[in-house]
Amino acid sequence: MDQTTPQTIDEYIAGFSQDVQVKLEKIRMTIRNAAPEAGETIKYQIPTFTLNGNLVSFAAYKKHIGVYPVPSGDAEFNQELSAYKVEKSTMRIPMDKPIPFDLISRLVKIRLQENLERAKAKGMK
Repeated sequence: MDQTTPQTIDEYIAGFSQDVQVKLEKIRMTIRNAAPEAGETIKYQIPTFTLNGNLVSFAAYKKHIGVYPVPSGDAEFNQELSAYKVEKSTMRIPMDKPIPFDLISRLVKIRLQENLERAKAKGMK
């Protein structure tokens, strides 16, 4: 298979069928709205947002869309998250199910807080 690695998130999304492109673009906008200062890049061949380090990545697969890493949130967040197969800090959203945009937005905001705290801790050393 001679598929070139996408250089931008636009190129990555363009590589999928129209229905998947729509889902990926909405996830991208959800992340962008939750973390407007974050940069966009491709890392490990998938779309990644960065702010004080890697913030969140997402990728489409045959049967699901993965969002990672998943932070450890409060009990309510973790309960909502349990509706999605979460393994090794990956949230798997089945292609045939609605995308939980509110949950993704909360996930990004928790990750933002974690990255800010980590950056502050490094700055204090």
